[in-house]
Amino acid sequence: MALSGRRVLLIVSGGIAAYKSLDLIRRLRDRGASVRCILTRGGAEFVTPLSLAALSGEPVYQDLFSLKDETEMGHIRLSRDADLIVVAPATADLLARMAAGLADDLAATALLATDKPVLVAPAMNTRMWDHPATRANMAVLESRGVLRVGPAAGELACGEVGEGRMAEVADILAAIEDALGRDSPGEPSLAGLHAVVTSGPTHEPIDPVRYIANRSSGKQGHAIAAALARLGARVTLVSGPTALPDPSGVEVVRVESALEMLAACRAALPAHIAVCAAAVADWRVANVGAGKLKKGGGAPPALELVLNPDILAHLSAPGPGRPALVVGFAAETGDLLANARSKRETKGCDWIVANNVSTGSGTFGGDANTVHLLSADGSESWPPMSKAEVARRLARRIAGAFAVGAAP
Repeated sequence: MALSGRRVLLIVSGGIAAYKSLDLIRRLRDRGASVRCILTRGGAEFVTPLSLAALSGEPVYQDLFSLKDETEMGHIRLSRDADLIVVAPATADLLARMAAGLADDLAATALLATDKPVLVAPAMNTRMWDHPATRANMAVLESRGVLRVGPAAGELACGEVGEGRMAEVADILAAIEDALGRDSPGEPSLAGLHAVVTSGPTHEPIDPVRYIANRSSGKQGHAIAAALARLGARVTLVSGPTALPDPSGVEVVRVESALEMLAACRAALPAHIAVCAAAVADWRVANVGAGKLKKGGGAPPALELVLNPDILAHLSAPGPGRPALVVGFAAETGDLLANARSKRETKGCDWIVANNVSTGSGTFGGDANTVHLLSADGSESWPPMSKAEVARRLARRIAGAFAVGAAP
């Protein structure tokens, strides 16, 4: 969706991730949006008002008790003039004050006074993000309709590793476009439709301790579930074991094995849409050990493998319970398009999203993806983009198909 003519109020609070706000402003303006900035006292420790003003082309607002601004009730005007308020970075402190409804500075007051949608991009130490108080505050805000993008997992500025990094600018942009697209005239919607999405790997037990698995992180499947929900769909996400937080507004069913995933998908039907993004193990051990297999001094035990059920083929099978649109994923390491075409025909699904997961591609576990969308009408190659952007683009393509009655 074009951002031309849309007005964003960006609140920059304290945190090292504030430097990303500068790039966010530039990219928003490149897309035709206008940006006004509120800079908190903590935020000013990391970026300067001059930097924000130079990039936004607008004055920067900092003081709740500014005689110049408040003679015109500046906090009300700022909060009402915008189409969307974005808080990036959103610190644990600001999230707590938002949840409590405090109005002790310009940022918190504008947030309390607004009647416009709010999107937050949390950024903090992983232990702060995992703290029950922060999680409770975020849950309160989301229950009130506040939108969230991130945080992402990775190495933090403090040197620790975990969830808490502010989402990348491309992902925040995608979330902004989703938020502003909800009420846009002519924007495709999935309201009233039910989507089932599979995500992550499956773990196939060898014994109570060991299992067979793959390197899927679930990032793409979770992003697709979130993108479909943002377009109004009721989404059931059937997820294998991942370290990802549950997407907002999505029903999550957690499973371990392929057999459990198939059962959960069957239980979630009927559905209008199925997106099979999970990397389901092709095989499982025929005879799972009741106790831990001991190494001993001899040869390793021989594992007898049997085929797992084909979840994509099952959901694609003709019949009264088949979703109107079934989308599969083809994770390949060679002959990408040829293998994807063959898979679409063999499985009987409507669309296939093909991506390269070979060593060095960075797809498994990474935040970016390069995909090709194949259908009965042919194939199209999408440029490299974040997994959130792939999800947003796919969700809009799905919504567009239903909007024009073109869903198979």
